[in-house]
Amino acid sequence: MDDASQPLRIGALARAAGVNVETIRYYQRRKLLGQPDRPYGGQRAYPPEYAQRLRFIKRAQALGFTLEEIAELLTLDAGTGHVRARALAARRLAEIEAKLVDLSEMRAALRELLQRCEHTRGKVACPIISGLEPGSAPRRPPRRP
Repeated sequence: MDDASQPLRIGALARAAGVNVETIRYYQRRKLLGQPDRPYGGQRAYPPEYAQRLRFIKRAQALGFTLEEIAELLTLDAGTGHVRARALAARRLAEIEAKLVDLSEMRAALRELLQRCEHTRGKVACPIISGLEPGSAPRRPPRRP
């Protein structure tokens, strides 16, 4: 048998998946990852497939999926769950695109404030500070879902 098929202790599992031990414990509490029984007087032995599952979770998080959405994705079958997975991904993409619009508007507002500041001379109110006062925003504030 090769080492890739041998059960792993939690530290080795963490290293194999590129996470820390506390991350594994957190995912176990969130029911995203199982917790093998502890043999009497010993340490738990984790199946090597858990490393792949942990990498799946981290990749899904990097794409913006919530842990609740990841839990749902984990219940879907790779061969038949594509309709639900697509719906989750489409919703996530729409939320990301909305955030990009908000970020673009925030960037434009900050650029405008900085430009006002660069062109202000003399003893006048700071354009950045006064621009942050309620009712004086240079652009529409970002929408919140």
